[in-house]
Amino acid sequence: MKVASRKAGFAIGIAALVMVLGITVLVPSLSPERESARYSLAGFEPMTPDDLSDRFFLVAPDMLTRVYLAFNETEEAAIYDNLAQVAADDALEALYLERVGAMAGGGLDPASEADQQIHTMEMLRIDTARDGEIFTWDARWRVVGTVGHATHLHVRGNIYAAVLTVAPSNGAWRITGFELTDVDRTEAGQIVPADPELPAPQVTQ
Repeated sequence: MKVASRKAGFAIGIAALVMVLGITVLVPSLSPERESARYSLAGFEPMTPDDLSDRFFLVAPDMLTRVYLAFNETEEAAIYDNLAQVAADDALEALYLERVGAMAGGGLDPASEADQQIHTMEMLRIDTARDGEIFTWDARWRVVGTVGHATHLHVRGNIYAAVLTVAPSNGAWRITGFELTDVDRTEAGQIVPADPELPAPQVTQ
């Protein structure tokens, strides 16, 4: 009983000393891990880095699809505003410039001045790496679109590869880095009539 009393008295004495000296005692949280920050993401509920790590195979194709939807716009302000929903920093500038470069517009037919439209985007492969809240996606995908002329449309299918950096930017997940590493335009194209009254042309390579 005396030992117990001494221990109790010692504990009370320490508590009193803490109060007198104004010492702050940090008590560990009952939660084993602090909940990570959640960042907004177009088309999805806000995600933590762990959420994004688990669902990157859904987020990556959605982000690229939104890039191509922006590419389909014709007004410069609309192109930029739609790209800004999924891209930021250097990637936003790079993608905006690519709007008239290798991935859109002339990307389906670089030598053509005809109207061009992106229709579908299909993810072929994606490898991911993570460093804290920064993700690196090594991706490869196929884009199908049409190049329009007065009497017919060329159906084009190009394959692209790029390394994407995805990280929080102003409270949202954004593509912050974009390095285009390959463009493959060897897939066969098909010609279809622009006017349904015209006969269908033959398939060409």
